[in-house]
This record gives sequence, C-alpha cells and structure tokens, in this order.
Amino acid sequence: MPLTFRKSFRILPGVRLNINRRSWSITTGGGKNGPRYTHSSTGRRTTSMDLPGPFGWRRTRSGKRR
Repeated sequence: MPLTFRKSFRILPGVRLNINRRSWSITTGGGKNGPRYTHSSTGRRTTSMDLPGPFGWRRTRSGKRR
C-alpha cells in the first residue's frame, strides 16, 4: 500500500492551504450554507457546495484536467 502525504493549514478564517505530494491549493468560503472555491497550483478550479435534502453535495470543475 503506497504512502500518501496530505496536509491542510488554516491560514485565515475561511481560508485553507492544502498541500500534497504533487501540488498545493487554496480553499476559500465554505461557511454554513455557502459555496467552497478551490484554486490549485496545477490550474484546476473547483466549486463545491452542500445542497439541502437528498442531493448531498455538488461539485463543478473548470480549468486543467490531468
């Protein structure tokens, strides 16, 4: 089983720095009912949000794909 490295730091309220073996990303937002925006060093941008009811969460991606 391969070892993985992933670490997340809270740098400001509502802002997180996420680091893994190959890249890093900044996540903002994600309050109680708001969307969460992630911008990666590889160029990928992701928006995710918790939706009420049986929908769970929804994610949309834009930018580079691997």
